[in-house]
Amino acid sequence: MKNKSASYEMDMTTGPLFSMLLKYSLPVIAMGVLQFLYNAADMVVAGKFAGSQALAAVGSTGSLVNLVVALFIGVSLGVNVTVARYFGARDYDAVSDTVHTAMLFSVISGVALGIFGVCFARTFLELMGSPEDVIDLAARYLHIYFAGLPALMVYNYGAGILRAVGDTKRPLYYLIISGALNVALNLITVICLDMGVAGVAYATIISELLSAVLVVNCLMHTSGSVRFYPSKLKLHGSKLMEMIKIGLPAGIQSALFSVSNVIIQSSVNSFGSLVMAGCSAASNLEGFVYIAINSFSQATVTFTSQNVGAKKYDRIAPICLYCNILVWIAWAVTGAIVIFFRNQLLSLYNNDPEVIAYGCQRLMLIATTYFICGSMEVFTGSLRGMGKSFSPMLVCLFGACVLRIIWIATVFAKYGTLASIFVSYPISWLISTVILFFMYISTKRKLINSAPAQQAEAAE
Repeated sequence: MKNKSASYEMDMTTGPLFSMLLKYSLPVIAMGVLQFLYNAADMVVAGKFAGSQALAAVGSTGSLVNLVVALFIGVSLGVNVTVARYFGARDYDAVSDTVHTAMLFSVISGVALGIFGVCFARTFLELMGSPEDVIDLAARYLHIYFAGLPALMVYNYGAGILRAVGDTKRPLYYLIISGALNVALNLITVICLDMGVAGVAYATIISELLSAVLVVNCLMHTSGSVRFYPSKLKLHGSKLMEMIKIGLPAGIQSALFSVSNVIIQSSVNSFGSLVMAGCSAASNLEGFVYIAINSFSQATVTFTSQNVGAKKYDRIAPICLYCNILVWIAWAVTGAIVIFFRNQLLSLYNNDPEVIAYGCQRLMLIATTYFICGSMEVFTGSLRGMGKSFSPMLVCLFGACVLRIIWIATVFAKYGTLASIFVSYPISWLISTVILFFMYISTKRKLINSAPAQQAEAAE
């Protein structure tokens, strides 16, 4: 009789890559689209039933939330890479040690970040220059949201473990359930109970708690190699260091990305709440495009990691090529939808013509160039799958952080227009992608050239 839990796992080291990449990525895309729809529901309910200020308050907190949680969410990528590599090498004891280390670390980091966020949320909003008519609502939202961070961390680490062994279906099922609850609670708390942004925040953390419970229950009852036993919770030092070695640079990169985004958000804030509302809605729609392309970046990391663990180095190049092709296809479809129907989609968030006009301006400059971001992420994912995390972090930080900050201080300072802010995104993506491509070529060559030496050592 076939093991039901093992049937969710995927051996990425043999078989046709293109079809397996699609099989792995389609549930991730569906999961991302659903997450987008649920997040959009937060903003739609806030904008439609609590007003433009509520929409601006919820939307403007995104870059700050990412700044606070990015570091430890990045470590969850290290969990994915480490588990995938051991799984590819068939070292199941090491897989188990990594799983239990990751789950304990997710709780510790979630509690620590939650306390930090609750204490300093308003201070950060003040530093960002949030307008007086928005800051109280934004602070209320953040205080509640940060209190639910432990559940968010547990879900992300647990889902990362499942994805590492090819299981992208069950995290999708859990998101469907928890997301439906989120939408229902949004409607109840905001429309029926008139709780405003607080209602949106409570709906979010309750649904995240449910998703965390579901993923932990899955790991406890799976009979596959990633089974979780609460009694075995322990921080295994060597596994924690491996996770951190890969994940910490990714987390630092995301955190510093968020610093540049906070600076950009502060520049947007200077135009007032209507511009904030329009840009928040547009940014949320861009998330729809990003979700589709990011799923193939995740596939790049996991597939490359498993094949490096199995020493199937000849499969690295096809993985990268296929994922780039799939990224461009995903961008062509989702980008076309967002651009052609931009007015109708933005009107779902707010009916104010001025808000819609500002949102359209952002979409035309950023959503049309997202394929560049997609290739940047695929090359970054391939490098991380090959064990290189620090160097791509430096490249991405230079392109997406340093250059953007310089841009705001020079070009935006000179012209002072919204367009002069948003054009910094595609320029920084392009510069980073070119550098990462040459790094990918060099790293792959060194890895392949090292294979004969490793085989000779093994023979001795």
